[in-house]
Amino acid sequence: MINNDVIRSVRYILNISEFKLADIVKLGGGEVTQANMNAYMKPEDEPGFIECPQKVMSQFLNGLIYYKRGKDESRPPLAHELPTNNVVLKKLRVAFELKDDDILEILTKAGFKVSKTELSAFFRKEGHMNYRVVGDQFLRNFLKGLSERERQNSKP
Repeated sequence: MINNDVIRSVRYILNISEFKLADIVKLGGGEVTQANMNAYMKPEDEPGFIECPQKVMSQFLNGLIYYKRGKDESRPPLAHELPTNNVVLKKLRVAFELKDDDILEILTKAGFKVSKTELSAFFRKEGHMNYRVVGDQFLRNFLKGLSERERQNSKP
């Protein structure tokens, strides 16, 4: 899944502006201009679209964790990892403080069935014999379900 889609989805989930997205990248130790952030939000076929670089995506995911959970200065900064679908899923899980049951419920609401065993395989280290790659469709359905859950919880 392309990084821009993930950032757009998170923006929708949190109902925040593009200015706030730039602040989240800054929390993760990065720097992005407002013009670039605007270009990341554009659809792929629109003029001015720029694909979000891996480094910015990594900084965004770390910043999202700090934005949602707060930054503990006594702990070392979060590591910057190449943002594969598995890493995106892990970082979103941490940022939104989700347990396995929460993720299973989110996926069920999005119309995607997965067992607890399959889910745990996504969170294993690459190279582990039970490691499984998160596909684009899985991540899209997860983001869709997370969006429904978070936006429903934010309504008064």
